[in-house]
Amino acid sequence: MSHGHSHGGGCSCSAERSDAPERGVEYGLYQKIDLEKLQCLNENREGSGRTVFRAWEERGDRTRFVESDDDEELLFNIPFTGNVKLKGIIVIGEDSDAHPSEMRLFKNIPHMSFDDTEREPDQVFNLNIDTTGELEYQTKISRFTNVSYLSIHISKNFGAENTKIFYIGLRGEWTEAHRHEVTICNYEAAANPADHKISQIAPQSHFIS
Repeated sequence: MSHGHSHGGGCSCSAERSDAPERGVEYGLYQKIDLEKLQCLNENREGSGRTVFRAWEERGDRTRFVESDDDEELLFNIPFTGNVKLKGIIVIGEDSDAHPSEMRLFKNIPHMSFDDTEREPDQVFNLNIDTTGELEYQTKISRFTNVSYLSIHISKNFGAENTKIFYIGLRGEWTEAHRHEVTICNYEAAANPADHKISQIAPQSHFIS
């Protein structure tokens, strides 16, 4: 079945495509994922969910993919090595009903389960068939600053029993996480001279020799 690309219904994707080298740099956030701790729930082959997060230049590799197991749903729990400002996402599937049709994003909720997906997501996208990485789904950046943990819930596809994904690209900015607690403790521990005035000196000026 062929699925056309329509911008109706509040589509938040960009159809502009570029194979310029800087495109690969923009989609370099996969390097800032802690892949050892990444989880993909309902994957039919253990560890396959990690393989879809890779270099932009490798997005067309059809030998690496993740496929859902019991039903059409997939849930990616993605820990970053710092703080991310997430700007856009690309999802590549195949031209079939196994392509995802809905993507729900949650931020900073470690180790989500499918039960947790019943809560309100931070953003929802209706997806179109994309086999080459032409479509970018742009996030509401104000909601996706300081993201240390991203969960991607693929909740639906176009009607197949299972969902198949070849590539997920993440575009944004990464900054190193800073620990502010130590600085705060140092300030609180510092003595304030104003709190330790020596009041005994003043009466001495009243003595008459």
